[in-house]
Amino acid sequence: MPAADSLVWRRMQKSLNSPEYARLIATLVAARHAADMRQQALAKKLGRPQSFVSKYESGERRLDVVEFIGVARALGADPIRLFRDFVTGKAPPKGSRKRAARPQGRRLD
Repeated sequence: MPAADSLVWRRMQKSLNSPEYARLIATLVAARHAADMRQQALAKKLGRPQSFVSKYESGERRLDVVEFIGVARALGADPIRLFRDFVTGKAPPKGSRKRAARPQGRRLD
């Protein structure tokens, strides 16, 4: 294998922790927030456990292109547009949803 090919291979192996991959995942997370969808609801649409969504969003698991398309479609987003925005460096859209504070439980005073 030529040296140039091995350099490309080493870069690809490290892509899970690369800034580019983090930006790609941020694009999907922003699309999920814009769709006002929780991880559990997205997982259900995908026919996968909630941990699948959590793992790719946290960078623990990598998505392939077919999974990326499936996630985008489950979110009601255009996968081509999302990927084009990523490739051109356009920032992910800000989600319109703001998380409500979770109840802290009953006080017993």
